[in-house]
Amino acid sequence: MTDLSNQAGQASLPQFVQLTLEGMDAEKFLQGQLTCDVTKLGLSYQAAAIGNLKGRIEFGIWIKKQAEQHFDIVISADCADALQAHLKKFGAFSKFETSTPIAIYPCVLDELPTFSHNEAHDTVENIQAWMQASLAQGNYWIVAATQGEFQPQELRLHQRGGMDYDKGCYLGQEVIARIYFKSAPKAFLHYVSGTGNTPVAGEHLGKIQVVNAIATGADNESDFKALIVARPEHLIDSKLVILDLPTALQADVARPK
Repeated sequence: MTDLSNQAGQASLPQFVQLTLEGMDAEKFLQGQLTCDVTKLGLSYQAAAIGNLKGRIEFGIWIKKQAEQHFDIVISADCADALQAHLKKFGAFSKFETSTPIAIYPCVLDELPTFSHNEAHDTVENIQAWMQASLAQGNYWIVAATQGEFQPQELRLHQRGGMDYDKGCYLGQEVIARIYFKSAPKAFLHYVSGTGNTPVAGEHLGKIQVVNAIATGADNESDFKALIVARPEHLIDSKLVILDLPTALQADVARPK
């Protein structure tokens, strides 16, 4: 895997791995873990999450159904060990096997951010293109620094098909459902641009929290774009400029009345 450290001493560019769950209990087990409805998965990657008991995202993943009882999961490389420990703990009495994580490379295909096993995509330029496309599409990625920081609705996961409110219980479901049916997040995902040093994942800019960011200035330091979680009134008081997300992600995060 290419060394993806930034020249200016900033955090490394994101790296991802894929692991496979396969076995007679794979679908049943994942259905009790993930925010999405596993029975509806296909061959395209679906953003989803595994929550904790507080209803916050412990593992942000992309998942697809490769074959019957065979699922591929992509996750940030720095979260892979924790995910494996989680699967071992909660899947101790389920019949499935988990593969050793292998590198997978972020890339942009047909103008959409996705992943590839083609090593030709393992370049700084390709990963930066994936980051830029991901920010514009609201395709956030959870890293070790942001595990347990965000509630799924705050990140608009329900507007991307990554949550199902009718499929039954999963980790954190009670809290997540209560927020959906009885209230709404006061802070939620926005796409913004800003000036100054590029913030890192999880950093607070006053009352605004950064999910992901990338430097965009000519000197790679003076300007940035980011996905952030913020209350609208706090954004108004900031120097950040709100950019358009895709139409589906500009809707109200509350449950439709």
